[in-house]
Amino acid sequence: MHIFPAIDIRHGRCVRLLKGDPNAETVYGDNPVEMAQRWAREGAEWLHVVNLDGAFGEATATVDAVKAIVRTVDVPVQLGGGLRTFEDIAEALDWGVARVILGTVAVTNPDVVSRAVEAFGAERIVVGIDARDRVVATHGWQQETGLDIIALAMSMKQRGVERIIYTDITRDGTLQGPNVARTGELAHLTKLRVIASGGIGSLDHIRQIRWIEPYGVEGVIVGKALYEGAFSLREALDLVRAAPGEHAAEPNGEG
Repeated sequence: MHIFPAIDIRHGRCVRLLKGDPNAETVYGDNPVEMAQRWAREGAEWLHVVNLDGAFGEATATVDAVKAIVRTVDVPVQLGGGLRTFEDIAEALDWGVARVILGTVAVTNPDVVSRAVEAFGAERIVVGIDARDRVVATHGWQQETGLDIIALAMSMKQRGVERIIYTDITRDGTLQGPNVARTGELAHLTKLRVIASGGIGSLDHIRQIRWIEPYGVEGVIVGKALYEGAFSLREALDLVRAAPGEHAAEPNGEG
């Protein structure tokens, strides 16, 4: 299982939002490139980078920071935030991003997802499914769609998508634990590879995600817990590299 340190960039700074609220922002650094270098030094195998300005439809220089990370750090980057046209996707991949995360466009223009998978391959295209109480939200989590997470995931699978990132918005930035039950359900019912996101606050929470790894959960995104020192990236990596069954914990069963 992979650990994805999160680098959320807004107005050129590293930030974390509480439950996706742009008015509930905590700044953790002024230099996203230095943050990426830190995670690389500590052993990161992947970086999860989000252009929050793009997600909110704001035009800023965040793109320059993303390009600098890709040029500077020898760690593959998955990038999300504001990629809503085929041209956006092609441009981001041309920067050297390993794969892109498509959220809003998967709902508003799913044909773009099909075209991207066909053009670039399923390994380079990830769909982000962000939801409150099973209902998918788009446009930086600001608009609810009425779509159920399973229905959206299955429609994306029919378009050739093989991997999704599932975020429980109500947990994101809270450190109160991931929605283990719903994450496992999503992986089990769709047979897609799933990366879990939202609510990680302790190593025990990562142990809970490991419990559902056999269903197809292949990674977990960690942000605030790393920035606030709840545990180190090295500790998290050691945990997921341990043999199956070690450091086990029962899931919290919430959903």
